[in-house]
Amino acid sequence: MAFGFTPQFKEELFLENFTPQQYLVFALEAAKSLGWEFTSISDKGFVAINNNVIFRSNAELTFSIEGSFASIVSKSTGSEMADFGRNKKLVFKFRDAFIDVKYAMQPDEAALKYEEYSKEFVAPEDDILRLPPPSTSSKVMDAFSLFIPRKGYFITPILIDLNILIFILMAITGVSVMQPDNESLLKWGANFRPVTLEGEWWRLFTCCFLHIGILHLLMNMYALLYIGILLEPYLGKTRFLSAYLLTGIMASTASLYWHDLIISAGASGAIFGMYGVFLAMLTTNLIDKNARMPLLASIGIFVGYNLLNGMKAGIDNAAHVGGLVTGLLIGYAFLPSLKKSDLTKLKWSVIGIFTALVILTSFTVYKTIPNDIAKYDNEMKKFAENEAVAMGIYKMNLNQPKDLLLKEVKEKGLFYWNENLKLINELEKLDLPAAVHNRNQEVIRYCELRIKVYNLIYKAIDENTDKYTSQLTDLNRQIQEIIDKLKNTGSKEKE
Repeated sequence: MAFGFTPQFKEELFLENFTPQQYLVFALEAAKSLGWEFTSISDKGFVAINNNVIFRSNAELTFSIEGSFASIVSKSTGSEMADFGRNKKLVFKFRDAFIDVKYAMQPDEAALKYEEYSKEFVAPEDDILRLPPPSTSSKVMDAFSLFIPRKGYFITPILIDLNILIFILMAITGVSVMQPDNESLLKWGANFRPVTLEGEWWRLFTCCFLHIGILHLLMNMYALLYIGILLEPYLGKTRFLSAYLLTGIMASTASLYWHDLIISAGASGAIFGMYGVFLAMLTTNLIDKNARMPLLASIGIFVGYNLLNGMKAGIDNAAHVGGLVTGLLIGYAFLPSLKKSDLTKLKWSVIGIFTALVILTSFTVYKTIPNDIAKYDNEMKKFAENEAVAMGIYKMNLNQPKDLLLKEVKEKGLFYWNENLKLINELEKLDLPAAVHNRNQEVIRYCELRIKVYNLIYKAIDENTDKYTSQLTDLNRQIQEIIDKLKNTGSKEKE
């Protein structure tokens, strides 16, 4: 299977005892018998195209003679990065037809045919077979052309460029290119339920253009490039862009619904959506049956592998599934207007209906998901304020009278730690993720240890003794262990 930005297959033939002119005639007759259309013929060879239906073996065949050898090259001209062996089959098919002609045609007949074909030869200065091989700089420019919009490939490079530009801007502002931290991702618009549900609905859109490190970006952009080259020429700019954005938003909505405390970012929800559109097309007769099965196998393996891989920690599979299902639905809805390109009103109607459905679905999910996490965060701010007051006793003037010291420990210390203990027990009644409930148990234990410490401090002051020092040391050690444990929290997932 040939693979690359332009898949191709090449084979060379030895001229044996035939002249270059005879070999050229054999090749021209073989190509004609197979239905190839010539775009250029010269005394060195020819270039022909094999134009068929959507996604089926569209290729350019080049036959050229150099010295004692002739080369046959079949190169994909359709929107594909993998040819699944089609170029190889075309070369072999041409070679078989060539051999049939070679042994069936007489020398005199070949000479007459050459005279006829010579009338169609292009001038040497216009012969593309005489052009020098591409230079390194031209190859570099060809690679850069992947980022430049053009007819049939307009939206894809813009989306790729936008994702790369945002990543560069993040890096310039100091965000890690390998492993961005949670704070940076939230600052740039990542999807996170407690924040998104607090009025920042636009994160459902912006998170589709953020990436968690350069490897995440490269993998997603490669997948987008592949599906963009395949689909955009046939969907057109409007369908392609609308499908990408709508599936991306639905992927983010699925992630919002599924995850309580996961920071989510990446383009793969939308990319899975485009693969869903393609899978829908592959299950119909829109695509020629000879091309359908190898493409269906390839895309099916890609989707299946990535969904299974998405079960690993750190990957937002909810976004993948949300994008894929939405893409399938949109793909089927596009079919009537794809079969009859003149149905412009139908195309816009489908886009309009799905836009309304996506907005309605996202709005419904957005409004119905309880945001107990936000309530929890607000209450924890009170916890922090109470804690700050309670910890203030460590700064009190020890030269004060004993009754004032005891009053401060009781009213500013014990009172606020007991208030925090009540607060955490109330928060336990909320619908919170298991991880937060587990964290709350540690915080409850933390408050109880603080209360024990403050009771011992109260007793030490009241009795004017240091006999509780060892107990206080042990309690403070336990408190520090809990603090260290609570610091190691927070996670993010890639789409």
